[in-house]
Parts: sequence; structure tokens; C-alpha cells
Amino acid sequence: MEKKLKDAVEFIRSKTDIVPEIALILGSGLGAIADEVVEAVKIPYDKIPGFSAAKVHGHAGQLVIGKLNDRNVVAMQGRFHYYEGHPMTTVVFPVRVMKMLGANIMIVTNAAGGVNTSFTPGDLMIIDDHINAMCNNPLMGENIDFLGPRFPDMSYAYCREFIMLVEKIANDSGYKITKGVYYGSSGPSYETPAEIRMIRNLGGDAVGMSTVPEVITANHMGMKVLGISCITNMAAGVLPQPLSHEEVIET
Repeated sequence: MEKKLKDAVEFIRSKTDIVPEIALILGSGLGAIADEVVEAVKIPYDKIPGFSAAKVHGHAGQLVIGKLNDRNVVAMQGRFHYYEGHPMTTVVFPVRVMKMLGANIMIVTNAAGGVNTSFTPGDLMIIDDHINAMCNNPLMGENIDFLGPRFPDMSYAYCREFIMLVEKIANDSGYKITKGVYYGSSGPSYETPAEIRMIRNLGGDAVGMSTVPEVITANHMGMKVLGISCITNMAAGVLPQPLSHEEVIET
């Protein structure tokens, strides 16, 4: 694993001299943020050693390195999902690479279903905690000691300072923003109404099929994390209508 990571880092560094401070993971339908990066170097995933090609509609499948608001960033325009059949090591490989490139902050976004009945499609939810229901953990197996400890603490998986900062920015600009717990399931099928009732009883406010492995990995490496979900639809059983990926992308 160490050699694979170093090979990927060396390949990316051969394409650009920019050392990123902040890593961005852009979820379904949210990749347009990377189009605002200036002095951008775009590298397709399938060209980077150790990466795989993105296969989900709404995910461009490339790494974008450049400047955003005068800060050096590396952005994943699309991500890898556990439900695609990738091992967890592949799902979180880019997070490890972005850390080794120099990023100490990770901003992770996703499209999520609203479990909290006070939410409406189009809401943004700051993630203040998560529940890992993927029946797997990206740190299982031999620990990569040079990246982090065997048993990393997850008490503050999402940086309290960043959460307060985003709340202040939203309040100052008059923008409605919510806050809650993200429930990470493996997918790819959407949850049943009974499962959504269970998630609500367990304390979940939104549900999705990503983010949790990436956040665990980032915490393992000592990165500060901010997570934001775009509530793209209400979860199964909340409204009397079926769910579709097209609705997710549109919202």
C-alpha cells in the first residue's frame, strides 16, 4: 500500500507544482464547484496509479488541482463508492493521496435523503456526526503506521470550529442551513420505509451511500473535516412517491 500511495503522489506531482492545503470531495451533482478552480490541472482518475474510473452518473471522474478563492485545493470531481464493488482500500485511496500531497483539511459533500421530517429538498445540512452502517471500516486489516494510529479517536470526527464557522457564515448571509447526523449505508438500493423509520429512531437525520469511510480515513490521518449534505430528496416513506437518481442530480 505504501508504494502504491507514493507512486500516485509522484505521478500527480509530476503534473503540477501546486501543494494543496484543502481537499474537496464533491458528491453527486455537486462537481460544478471544481469548475471554479483557477490555474487548474485536471487529471482523469484512470490515469492516476491506484485510482479507478468513476462509474456513477453525476461524477466526472477527475482530480482537479489549482486555486479556489486564493487557496490551494485538490478536488475530487466524483468519488468511488463501496456499492460499486470496490474494496474499502480503493474507496479511501484518494483521501490518503490528498493528505500525502499536503492537504490537512478535508471538505466532503454528498447528496443525501432527508430522514428528518423538518427537512425539505434543497436544504444544506452540516454533518455534526455520523453512523457507520456499512458493515465495514476502511481501517480494517494491517494498520498503515506512517499515516495514523491503530485505534483513532472519532469523538470529534467533524471539526467543531468549522461547524461554528459555517453556521456563522450562513446566519450572517441570511441563508437557511440545518445540522444533523449522517447515516451511511452501503447501497445501492434505496432504503425501505421501515429502514428509514429505524434510522430516524437511531438518531439519523439524513441517509446516503458515501462519506463515512472517507471521514474515518481523514480522521485516522489527523485531517480536520467539514461535511455538508445536500438534501436532494425525502427518504422512502416520508412522501408518497418513489425515489430516483434523476431527482437527486436535478436537486
